[in-house]
Amino acid sequence: MSDELKVLIVEDDPAVQRGCRQALQLDGIAAEAVDSAEAGWRAVTDTGPAVVVTDIRLPGMDGMALMGRIRALDPDLPVVLMTGHGDIQLAVQAMKEGAQDFIEKPFSSAHFVEVTRRALEKRRLVLEVRELREKLDESAGSAAHLIGHSAAMQIVRRRIADLGPTSADVLIQGETGTGKELVARCLHEASPRRDGHFVAINCGGLPESLIDSEIFGHEIGAFTGAAKRRIGKIEHANGGTLFLDEIESMPLAMQIKLLRVLQERTIERLGSNQLIALDCRIIAATKADLKALSDEGRFRADLYYRLAVATLPLPPLRERRDDIGLLFEHFAGLAARRYGRPPPRLDSERLQALMSFQWPGNVRELRNAADRWVLGVEGGLPAGIVDTTPGRPLAETMEAFERTLISEALRRNGMSLARTAEDLQMAKTTLFDKIRKYGLSGK
Repeated sequence: MSDELKVLIVEDDPAVQRGCRQALQLDGIAAEAVDSAEAGWRAVTDTGPAVVVTDIRLPGMDGMALMGRIRALDPDLPVVLMTGHGDIQLAVQAMKEGAQDFIEKPFSSAHFVEVTRRALEKRRLVLEVRELREKLDESAGSAAHLIGHSAAMQIVRRRIADLGPTSADVLIQGETGTGKELVARCLHEASPRRDGHFVAINCGGLPESLIDSEIFGHEIGAFTGAAKRRIGKIEHANGGTLFLDEIESMPLAMQIKLLRVLQERTIERLGSNQLIALDCRIIAATKADLKALSDEGRFRADLYYRLAVATLPLPPLRERRDDIGLLFEHFAGLAARRYGRPPPRLDSERLQALMSFQWPGNVRELRNAADRWVLGVEGGLPAGIVDTTPGRPLAETMEAFERTLISEALRRNGMSLARTAEDLQMAKTTLFDKIRKYGLSGK
């Protein structure tokens, strides 16, 4: 701790100043000293000490005023006051205003070191908590854009937090419209490669005749029309992340080349014999069962096992119905700003209709419905709003729907039990029983 955190001593008596500094240095604590509050304030803003120990009585600005400035700058920076006998009442008042501690003169070196070390330990804890919060914020990154509080989405967030900081290649599995590219970007932003390029390739959207050139690049004259060198997508992702969307649609011939890239971590541009070292993370996404495709010989098994170092399955919207209302309102708000219209209020009837739909297009289809709703096109809902889940018991369907309605009403009413009961037109006691039944929360 001593070589990381420094103590600033503000004391105009040269003998006391020297004694305090020596006592700390003998105990292995780094310390510097100044003789005025003005110099102390400059030191605080310039060098950022971990603890300030200041006399109350100083020429010019006094220790209390210095503490006030420090508290305004950083309320968590500990300030210890040194007091004469007549300043005890003032020191007690300073403690109420946020001072860490006070030491009455004359004091022993051991007592001075003990009080200062306690303040250092407190500062160390504050700094560790700040660092942890920063890391959590960084790891979250765009994961904050993964809207939803359902258990399924909590699992996805935990997987992103676990896998993001690693260098492991990841295979994202999910139906069309579940947000595979968004999750890939979250993994990228949660990784040490976040400052590198995020390069996305739709494997099903490239003509076979251009795949080699697009992915690997080419040299001048590599083929007819190659008038200048081109850096391929993979090389452009060096130092960052390469996202291969719809990997199941990649032609078998290209799968062989990609497998070699993954194994060797080198590439060659078309028309070149020079190997280029590759340092990028591979994230692939598929809406198909690659294992089944590989068993059928329609996808290379060796490439599948190379890609699936870690897998991250995404739930379809029908398996996270608790999130539908929140997502719909979010998309409606975005659409309202985009089209310059006020967002309509999501009432219980509309939420019921949204909740009962299967959403085969998942989040993408829900967003499209929100846009149409804001524009007033066809009521903003897909045709055939019915739950077509086969074999689901009616009681289970009704309970799931009721739970979501109550959850949405609680959120809409600031988690207030009284306002939610009024909104749902039901007795508070009945609502309370249902909140307990479904494991929700209210106040």
